[in-house]
Amino acid sequence: MADKTAVPDLAPAPAPAVPQALTDAPGYQVRRLHQAYVALWARAVDATLTGPQFAVLTAVHAAPGRDQRSMASAVALDTSTMADVARRLENRGLLVRRPDTADGRRKLLYPTDEGERTLRAVHERARGLTERLLEPYDDERRADLMRLLTSLADRWEGLDRGC
Repeated sequence: MADKTAVPDLAPAPAPAVPQALTDAPGYQVRRLHQAYVALWARAVDATLTGPQFAVLTAVHAAPGRDQRSMASAVALDTSTMADVARRLENRGLLVRRPDTADGRRKLLYPTDEGERTLRAVHERARGLTERLLEPYDDERRADLMRLLTSLADRWEGLDRGC
């Protein structure tokens, strides 16, 4: 006689195979890469300073006193996202936004001493993450990959502006 009190097998079903229509789509692969990168960034680089915040801090360090709008363009952020990122960095004491004396509507961005210290510390960890991600490739393949990624990003940004 079968035991009617046996617990049914509750093991999760195996994940379905990814349809080829997705694996063949560049956008799907870019999303996968971005999702994995963001997760690795939070664990290996900084759990509170996001990639876009790091990009803004890096750009402000490289060109202090530039206006918020041109910095947005430099780091590939739309102006409303840039304003939010700059405000968050300012709230954390990593940069200051000062009104432009010639046009008070424009905000000029400057790193603080704490922002410079944070950038130095995070930069080393970010370089380590980049090295880890590109580890399987020799220098020539890395250069090819970066050229392809840059070309793809430039093309897609151009398509976005043309929509």
